[in-house]
Amino acid sequence: MTARAIPDDSGNDLWVLGAVCLAGLMMPLSFTGPAVALPAIGRELGGSPVALAWVVNAFVLCFGSFVMAAGALADQLGRKRLFAIGVAGFGLLSLVLGFAPSVVALDLLRGAQGVAASIAMAGGAASLAQEFEGPARTRAFSLLGTSFGIGLAFGPILAGALVETLGWRAIFLAGAAIAVPVLAFGVPRMRESRDPGATGVDWPGLFSFTAALGLLTFGIMQGPQDGWGSPVVLGLLLGAGAMLALFVAIETRVRRPMLDLSLFRYPRFVGAQFLPIATAVCFVVPLVLLPVRFIGAEGMSEIEAGGLMIALSAPMAVVPFLAGLLARRIPAAVLSAVGLLIAALGLGWLAAVPVGAEAMTLALPMLVIGIGTGLPWGLMDDLSVSVVPRERAGMATGIFSTMRVAGEAVAIAAAGALVVALGQSDLHRAAGEGARVADAVNALAGGDMGRAEALLPGFGRAALAQAYGGAFQAMLAVLVVATLVAALAAYVLLRRRETAQRNVEVCEAR
Repeated sequence: MTARAIPDDSGNDLWVLGAVCLAGLMMPLSFTGPAVALPAIGRELGGSPVALAWVVNAFVLCFGSFVMAAGALADQLGRKRLFAIGVAGFGLLSLVLGFAPSVVALDLLRGAQGVAASIAMAGGAASLAQEFEGPARTRAFSLLGTSFGIGLAFGPILAGALVETLGWRAIFLAGAAIAVPVLAFGVPRMRESRDPGATGVDWPGLFSFTAALGLLTFGIMQGPQDGWGSPVVLGLLLGAGAMLALFVAIETRVRRPMLDLSLFRYPRFVGAQFLPIATAVCFVVPLVLLPVRFIGAEGMSEIEAGGLMIALSAPMAVVPFLAGLLARRIPAAVLSAVGLLIAALGLGWLAAVPVGAEAMTLALPMLVIGIGTGLPWGLMDDLSVSVVPRERAGMATGIFSTMRVAGEAVAIAAAGALVVALGQSDLHRAAGEGARVADAVNALAGGDMGRAEALLPGFGRAALAQAYGGAFQAMLAVLVVATLVAALAAYVLLRRRETAQRNVEVCEAR
C-alpha cells in the first residue's frame, strides 16, 4: 500500500516528515549532551552526585511521565498545534537553560524541558501516523528513527566540542537554535488533524503515574546513599507501589483512559513494548554512563570522550533505516531479536575490557552494541502504532513513548545505583567502614576523580579507577542478562499469530 492520498496540498506529507525529523534531531543532543557535560557542570555549579544525576534523570522522567497525556492532548486539540507548542517550549527552555545559575535550577528547568519534548514528539509522531500508512508509514517512522540516530551519532562529539570550546551552557543553546527553522519552515506547512472521539486528558491517571515513576526513580537513586533498608528508601519504594496500584485502578474505571490497559491482553502489543525496554538497557544506559567513566576513571577530556562515543552512536544514523528496508522481507520479530542478541554480545565484550585499555579496544564492542540496537530501533516506532486504529495514533504513540522513556529513566537510575553500590562494597573491603568511601564512590560516579582522591588519600588514582571499573564491568554483565531476557520475550510475543488487523477490529469494537 502506498501513502494515503491527501485531499488538499498533496505535498504536505513531505513537509510533515521533514519537520518532525528535524525536531527529532533536537532530542538526542538534549539527552546525550548533559551526560558528556556532567563533570564540567559539577566543576562550575557544584552539587551532590544525586543532584547532578537529576540533570539527566529529570528530563527523562518528565518526558516519560507526560508523554501519554501529550498524546491524548494531541488527539483532542490537534497534532499540529501540540507539535508547534512543544517545539516552541523546548526551544525557549533550552535558551533559559543556557543561563541556569545553579544545579537546582538546572534540574527544574530540565524537567520542564522534558514536558515540552514529550508534547513535541507526541504531536509529531501522531501527525506522521495520520499522513502515512502501510509500507510508507514504515519508511516514515524509519526516517524518524534515523533522525534520532543522526542526533545520537553526532551528539556526543558535538557536546564534547562545545564543552571544551564554549562551555557546557552552549549545549542547551544549540537546542534553541535548531527549534527556530522547525517553527519557521516546517510547522506552517503542516496540516491539522484530530481524533473526533477524543474526550480530554485523564488527569488523575497522569498524576498517579507521574508520582509512581518519580518515587521509584528517586528511591532507586537514593538506595546506595541511605541504604536499601532505610525508612526513606523503603517509604519511596512503597509509595511508588501504592501510586502504581492507584494508577491501575483509575485506568480500569475511567471511560477514556490515558493508558488502555486492555491492549496488554494482546501478545503482539506486549511484545512491541519489550523493545523500548530492551534498547533502554543495552543502549541508553551505556550512552549516559560511559562518558562519565571515560572522563572520570579513564582520564579523557570531554572531546575525547565524545569522540569515542561515536563508536556507540554512529550506527544509529544508518542501521534504523536499513532495518525498515529489511522488514519488507524479514519479520520484525526476527530482526529485532537478532539485533538485541548482537547488542548483548557487544555488552559482554565491553564488560571484559578493563579501565585503562586503548581506545580501539573500547570502540569495537561499542560499535557492535550500536549496530545491534539499531535493528529494533528502526522498527519499534511503527510497531507501536500498527496495532491500534489510526485515529487513536496519539494514544498508541503515548503508550509506546512512555514505555520507552519510563524504561530509560528506571534503567539509568538502576544502573547508576548498581555501580555505586558495587563500588562501595569493593572499597569498603579495602578501606574499612570508617573511611569516606560512599562520598568517594559518589564522586567517581560523577566523574570527579580529584575529589575521590582527596577523600581517600591512601588510594592512588589507579586503584580508585580500577575499583570503579570493576563495578562498571559487573553492571554491564547485569545488562547482558536483562537484554537477553527482553529479546526472548519480544521475539516470542511478536511471533504470535495475531495480526494487527485483528487487534484493530477488537479495539474498534470496544
